[in-house]
Amino acid sequence: MSRVLTTTTYGVLGLLAVRPYSTYELAKAMGLSVGRVWSRAESKLFEEPKKLVEHGYARAREETVGRRPRTVYSITAAGRRALAAWLAEPGDGPVLEFEGLVKLMFADHGSRADALETIARARAWAVEMNADSVAAGERFAEGGGRYEERRATSLLVGAFLTDFYALVAQWAEWAAAEVEGWPDDIASHRTAPELTRAVLARARWSQPDDPGKT
Repeated sequence: MSRVLTTTTYGVLGLLAVRPYSTYELAKAMGLSVGRVWSRAESKLFEEPKKLVEHGYARAREETVGRRPRTVYSITAAGRRALAAWLAEPGDGPVLEFEGLVKLMFADHGSRADALETIARARAWAVEMNADSVAAGERFAEGGGRYEERRATSLLVGAFLTDFYALVAQWAEWAAAEVEGWPDDIASHRTAPELTRAVLARARWSQPDDPGKT
């Protein structure tokens, strides 16, 4: 029985629609593109091209580079039809996975210094990730980006990542300022109601204005 195709599988299929890849090249390409918005362990990626071959969506050919054999995968006509059918279905929203927030959720069992270190690491992560986005954006802006013909779709993803990294950095700056004012005994701290209301006001961005207001 053919194995179930997942979003990861279709991400690999999308890369094969751009050009043929060896397994190693696919893992590297995933890390630079799909992996930024759909992270999966590299060890799992090596099974995805095999799934596509089982379904007839990709073909594999053996070749050698020097003395080393490798398998190169390319998309089939059936694979392009399957990719188009998958793209026709709207995708779901993001799923958040943020270890730092899990640690901050239980920060009252640790120290204020620990919480500040976690927040600082989150900001550093945002800066590190954004540096790669800036470098890629500069290459595209100068007309030297990889796969120049795909500038339009790359721009959509790049804009999201740019705003996302900025969000994490800005949140980290705000959170650090808040935690700096906490006592060493975090469990004894009580947040002022005004601060809760301020965050709640920010959360109302999705609610329509009250029609009764003038």
